[in-house]
Amino acid sequence: MNQHDTQLQGAASLRIQSILYGNTQQHVDQSLASLGRAVELAISSGALSKVQMAFGDCSPDPVFTDEEIEERRKRFEAQGLGDIQYEFYDKNLGSAAGHNRLLEGLNSELVLILNPDTVVAPDLFIELVKPMRERQRVAVVEARQVPIEHPKDYSVASGETGWVTTACALVTAAVAKEVNGFDSESFFLYCDDVDFSWRIRLAGYKLVFQPSAVIFHDKRLSQEGKWIVGAAEEYFSAEAAMMLSYKYSRADLADRIERQLLDAGSESEKKAARKFQSLKESGKLPVQIDADHKVAQFIDGFYSKHRF
Repeated sequence: MNQHDTQLQGAASLRIQSILYGNTQQHVDQSLASLGRAVELAISSGALSKVQMAFGDCSPDPVFTDEEIEERRKRFEAQGLGDIQYEFYDKNLGSAAGHNRLLEGLNSELVLILNPDTVVAPDLFIELVKPMRERQRVAVVEARQVPIEHPKDYSVASGETGWVTTACALVTAAVAKEVNGFDSESFFLYCDDVDFSWRIRLAGYKLVFQPSAVIFHDKRLSQEGKWIVGAAEEYFSAEAAMMLSYKYSRADLADRIERQLLDAGSESEKKAARKFQSLKESGKLPVQIDADHKVAQFIDGFYSKHRF
């Protein structure tokens, strides 16, 4: 595929893929039930042709047995979601490497990167494919999350945005392969979607935020209205911030974050700063790209302008 033939024609084949880590069966089944209805409507409307669901399980123990997956294949077959694949990795690969493992077997026209802690609207796929049908070079379409919408900026006129969150993002398979998926060497859990987005833009494609495509994302806030952040999130988000800055030719910013974390960060953040310091000293940081700063944005600790 080149930059001139990304526009979708006719009903498209789709792979939906999610990475599990300690999710309950009830949680996953809620997501599957909503996906089943959305797939049914999308196929009947002509938006999609055939759909496959693929789970990669990074949990300490398998979330499903083979028999339980087979039961779900039968349960959702009538809605067009009977092709359910499940692989237990027996290792926590992280989101980037986990999705890359699933992308190796991709044979559809589209792939939906989806968090398992989501419930999708019935018309999700009908709305997500619209920008890909209407315009060329739209490689990724992102859904709107409720009840907490992501604050990053987008064009109200065109929907174009600087990067997409992969809580729910529809990607053309050819472009996902063209950019070699996610950078799992640099990003374990956070900022893999920012980097993925920026590399797609560097390749000449567009990212679109589609407010009419809606998912419920089960994000929790404290009673004070703040994010509930654990030690793992502190560590990996701090590590990702330094890696992303360095990779996109902002070594000065990466070093500044490193110093700030070593001086005043939590224990998890200091650990991340020491890890970054070690990688830098051993020459194991990623190859730098976007030297002219064509796509990367670092604004007040965020990776785009925010609307609120």
